[in-house]
Amino acid sequence: MAKKFHSNKNQRFLIPPINVFANRDKKGLSTIVVTVILVALSMSAVVLVWAFVNNLIKKQIGETESCFGNAEKITLNERYTCYEQISASNFKLRFSLAIGDIKVNKIIVSVSSAGSVKSYEIMNSTIIPNLVMYSGANPTTIILPGANSGLTYNATGFTSKIDSIQIIPVLGGTTCEVSDSLSEIENCVLLA
Repeated sequence: MAKKFHSNKNQRFLIPPINVFANRDKKGLSTIVVTVILVALSMSAVVLVWAFVNNLIKKQIGETESCFGNAEKITLNERYTCYEQISASNFKLRFSLAIGDIKVNKIIVSVSSAGSVKSYEIMNSTIIPNLVMYSGANPTTIILPGANSGLTYNATGFTSKIDSIQIIPVLGGTTCEVSDSLSEIENCVLLA
């Protein structure tokens, strides 16, 4: 016996194929527009990074610009730098600073002796404990040498022979590197 297949005309047995290109008539971004957008984004990123790096570099250059080439103009005068032995455990240091044609805000003097280090910040019209001018009307008021000049100072309160001295200038608000140092300081008796 043969079976009869009934088909309903309203019923479909076949699924229509999916058309991958059905959205072809919708407007999309062309390759040129996408390329222009990517180039614009890349350029904006470069500009942002450059602005950040440029500000950082300008700040660093501004800080070091005042020291560059000028720190050598602040020196120790070896001829007038020496120590005196007052007693077995009492030493005095005489040091002389010379400044070239430059404006100095401050000079930091670092003195080393047998395991101890003393630092003095020499500015104009200051009083610094254990530091006096070598000569002058008011030896307790410390002043910096002017441009193209030098001054001599006496530092006291050392319990052993002074080993070394370094000077660090402060120019334009920037602390520079060591501009001059002496590692062998003579006895003042030998310099006379």
